[in-house]
Parts: sequence; C-alpha cells; structure tokens
Amino acid sequence: MRRITATVMVLVAMAPGGVALAQQMGDGGVGAAPTTTAAPAPAVLAVDGGVAAPVGDDAGAVTGEQYVVRLRNLEQRINELKEEIFRSKARLSLLAESVLQNAVGGSRAQIVHQNEMGGSYRLATVVYSLDGAPIFNREDESGALADRREFQVYNGQIGSGDHSLGVNLTYIGAGLPYMRGYRFSVRSTQSFSIPEGKAIQIRVVGFEKGGPLESPESRPAVRYVQRVISLREAAEGAETTPAPAAPTGGNGTR
Repeated sequence: MRRITATVMVLVAMAPGGVALAQQMGDGGVGAAPTTTAAPAPAVLAVDGGVAAPVGDDAGAVTGEQYVVRLRNLEQRINELKEEIFRSKARLSLLAESVLQNAVGGSRAQIVHQNEMGGSYRLATVVYSLDGAPIFNREDESGALADRREFQVYNGQIGSGDHSLGVNLTYIGAGLPYMRGYRFSVRSTQSFSIPEGKAIQIRVVGFEKGGPLESPESRPAVRYVQRVISLREAAEGAETTPAPAAPTGGNGTR
C-alpha cells in the first residue's frame, strides 16, 4: 500500500502544478481537495456616449468611435441652443412691439416742412403751433433757411383724437427788381385726427399757386399731405410718400 501511494505522488509531482497537489496528498491523503487559483477579475466597463470602454490604465484614451459620438452630441446641443436663441429673439420682438403700442400718449405725429417756392420768394420765418402751443420757430433772412428744401418740424408723442396745426410763413421778395423789399406772409390752419395707437405723417408744402397773371402777394400758399401709419413704421423711420392732397388754406397776404 505504501508503494502504491508513493508511485501516485511521483506521477502527480511530474504533472503541471503537481508539487502542490502532491503535498496536499501527502498531508491529507489521496482524497484531499486540491487548491484552486482565483481567476483574474473582469475589467469594469464604463459607458461613454453609448460606447463601452474599459476603466483602468487606458481609461483616458478615447477611441475614434467615441470621438464621433461626442461630436454628434455636441452638434445636437449647439442646434438646440440656436433654436432657443431664435425663440428668445422672437419673444423680445413681440414684447418690444407690445410696449411700443402702449407708449405714453398712445399716438405719434411727424410733421415735415417742404419748400417748393421759386427764386422770387426767399423763406425767412417759419412758425408752427400744435393745438395753439408753439412747436417750431425759425428766423433767418440770410437765405440759409430758404436753401433747405425740406426739414423736420415735429416728431413726438401726441394724444389720439382731433388736433389743429397752425402754420405761419414769411417770405422776402428776391430776384426781380419789383419784388425786392417786399415781405409776404402765409397763415394757415389745418385740422387732423389721429386714431389711438397710430401715427400720422403731415407734410406741409409751401408752393406758388396760380399762373403768371396771379398777383405776387397771392401766389404764396401751402398744402397739406397726410398719411396715417403704424407706430412701428414711425419708430423705424420708414420713408413713405403720401398720396397728393388738394391744397387747403394758404391765402397769401402782404
């Protein structure tokens, strides 16, 4: 029996890992349970953008596929931010328009003077009033005022409803000898109405009426061209050309 046991131990010792098994057999006999070596633990995987990557010494390395996924996610986020910015701008635009519609006074007036007088009349004095209150007063006999073919008289808030615009113009005779030294005045009043939440453009045009047979003191006159626009157009300074209107007022007196 001892001879058989010794033979088995020699054969086991010759096999791989047989030394440890032989020792166990020597200690506990042939029936002793062999020792086992623990297998290495599997690498832990981390998910990055839907791609599994091992966590360990190479955890900081990014594969080409991971880079593409990250780039796509970044591009998607940028597009979402663009959409949010676009919606914010739209909301701000609507808010600005709402605030403008509810501006103090509720309405607006833009008044422009246009000089279409010939060389025989030099504009020297311009006086405007709105509902009896002066809003514009210029006097210049040097000719600088007459050289301005167009200038703004008023641009501001005004209450809705009916209003009255007063115009007082003074011209000095020029050019022909018989015109020199004379002064010609034009006084006119124009009524207008403006709806709530709207703006009105009024162009006051000084012109010569009649023909060659018209007396010099009767030629200076004014006409009014009106147009109602939105407050948005008025705020943006939109250039509009009102439709021609029939001359009103403007009987010249010397």
